[in-house]
Amino acid sequence: MSLKLGIPSKGRLQDKTIDWFAQHGITVQRTGSDREYAGQVIGVDNVELVLLSAGEIPKELAAGRIHLGVTGTDLVREKMPSWSDIVAEVEPLGFGHADLVIAVPDCWVDVTTVDDLDAAAAQFRADHGFRLRIATKYHGLVRDYLSGEGVADYQLVDSQGATEGTVKNLTAEAIADITSTGDTLHANGLRILSDGLILQSQATMFASKTAEWDATALSAWSGFSKGCGWADKPF
Repeated sequence: MSLKLGIPSKGRLQDKTIDWFAQHGITVQRTGSDREYAGQVIGVDNVELVLLSAGEIPKELAAGRIHLGVTGTDLVREKMPSWSDIVAEVEPLGFGHADLVIAVPDCWVDVTTVDDLDAAAAQFRADHGFRLRIATKYHGLVRDYLSGEGVADYQLVDSQGATEGTVKNLTAEAIADITSTGDTLHANGLRILSDGLILQSQATMFASKTAEWDATALSAWSGFSKGCGWADKPF
């Protein structure tokens, strides 16, 4: 069985992934048109390149349909609550940096910490009769973080679009979202809580613990490890 390597199918994450491999003497390239999800790996034998969205890669790793995958730390930990039982973190790749943070409206001058948010949430429910809404795509990570901080009087609302716009659109009172610079949050009148960092994420190579690592796949792993400086075994 060929080793299946999943990388992002488009955009800067794909470009940066290809550049990273090139720096390690391995050529990863698309074949065909931009609409064709096909490619090849040159420099390591018995490798099949699989082009997927970054959000699909954790699912494919968990199912064992790919052996290796490049995706964000945030996506793996959100989609795999017991992620370390399912995948091994091979190497952070040094790009795709982003922070998952909690942000509130700038006008909430007395809310600067998570403890302040807890007090504001209790007051909000007393004043309005329903729980303070936090818009996010990361329900598991946010719920675990707030639970650990003792915050309970809130509800998470799903956001699959521009999360930073939900407060302005009156569909949420606060948000938890990924940001690289914070500029988009500031442009939408939002401010990150001083202790509101939930997770620092970056593009990372993961190895599936559920995939079938036969002799051919392990041989291909060995080819990668020589160029990339990885361990002798995937986990």
